[in-house]
Amino acid sequence: MSEKNISIWKPIEFKETWLETNTSSFDELADSWFEKRKDFNEGNKEYHDFLNKLKRQHAIETGIIEKLYNLSEGITQTLIKEGFVESFISHDDTNIPANQLIGYLNSHFEAMDFVFDMVKNNRPLTKSFILELHQLILKHQDYTVGINSLEETVKIKLLKGKFKERPNNPRRDDGTIYEYCSPIHVESEIDNLIKIYNEIEKKEIHPLVIAGWFHHAFTQIHPFQDGNGRIARLLTSLILIKYQLFPLNILRNEKSIYINALEKADSGFPNDLIKFFSNIQRRNIESALNIQKQPESLKEVASIFKEKVESLTKKQKIEREKIITLNRNLLFKEVYKIIGELQSELFLTIPQEKAYIKAISKKPSDKEYFYYTNQIIEYANNQNYFFNKNLPRGWSRLSFFISKEKRYDIVISIHHFGYFDSVVAIGSFIEFIDKSYNRSNIIEQSIPLNVKHYTLSLEKEITERTKENLKDYFSDIIKVGLSIIINELS
Repeated sequence: MSEKNISIWKPIEFKETWLETNTSSFDELADSWFEKRKDFNEGNKEYHDFLNKLKRQHAIETGIIEKLYNLSEGITQTLIKEGFVESFISHDDTNIPANQLIGYLNSHFEAMDFVFDMVKNNRPLTKSFILELHQLILKHQDYTVGINSLEETVKIKLLKGKFKERPNNPRRDDGTIYEYCSPIHVESEIDNLIKIYNEIEKKEIHPLVIAGWFHHAFTQIHPFQDGNGRIARLLTSLILIKYQLFPLNILRNEKSIYINALEKADSGFPNDLIKFFSNIQRRNIESALNIQKQPESLKEVASIFKEKVESLTKKQKIEREKIITLNRNLLFKEVYKIIGELQSELFLTIPQEKAYIKAISKKPSDKEYFYYTNQIIEYANNQNYFFNKNLPRGWSRLSFFISKEKRYDIVISIHHFGYFDSVVAIGSFIEFIDKSYNRSNIIEQSIPLNVKHYTLSLEKEITERTKENLKDYFSDIIKVGLSIIINELS
């Protein structure tokens, strides 16, 4: 196997290419999140429980990504929900002793708590904090694995809370060696990293861009003998939490996307990394928007009900609803336009005499707006979110007529998402209608599309970038839908 050396480390700097990255996946929901965030005061039990689950998820997944251990999906969900209890773990759930696993998980969880406390106490990011954090995550880990001069795998005692003293350049399976910052330059580069970070924080730069840049720069330095990925994700989480966002929870099945995005950033193309970070924040925002307050007594329920009724008449509430209504109507208008464009594109390939294609749309003011209620409920349940039936909704439909009696409808529904009034979800499914047997007994069948929902905030008007994203999303829906229809016909 031939060796090839790739130098990853370059002296740390902030380049303009980071400012040109695409954060729209996050931006489309951000305003609703920041509005909803006001409801979550420090003592809110539901939000506190939600954050603890995120911390436990972070602790579990960060160790799996670094190959410290394996853990089955089933027990993973149990530990996230119930906490790190050793008795929950059976022999087949993991590849290391249960007590060792719990030690790793607890140290990761404590490190994340440490990060939250630092943000709460408004402590500045310093070199000593980074070293302290490193010592904390390695509390239950004493050795790492390395290759000696004879190409033998050996156990190496870890330096805890200290920067590396020897090069730590990993070799990939293909023989490629990735060279990071040499030990002699680590201290000065960490100083430079913190200095640039403090400078760009004072500018009006998107928080995800700051976090993404910092994360990538830290991984290029690779300042520790071991634990660099874990510390990078913790420090990035710290930056995100400062901006009222969520920890950087990268899941095990996202590892290849993560590594590929970092390697593209190594080559000067950071857009994929920022898009990846944006999607992680979007996922967590969607979960947070589905947090439901659980009153502890009948009196509390009655009090909340009274507040809700009274708030409906407040002037501020009325003004806000006007903005949401305006932006919802603009969204429906844009969706109808996109559906028309896609129908025209289909006509270029499918002549009308071969397969008649008809587009129809209904907005909240149309009397048919409530069609497909049961299908939307089923779709939302499958996608694991709350569909608010009491708020305005509408739909668009592309009908593909196979004959005069048979057709397939690709239905796109726009409806409200979660327990907050300014977020909508766009979902889709197929309806098959057959009138060929008996017109008084029409056959109707719903067919799932298995395309993930698309969420948007109505706190502000949609941007040109979002319009492009929506057209790509609808194109994917039609592509998947037509593939299903083709399989049904074959």
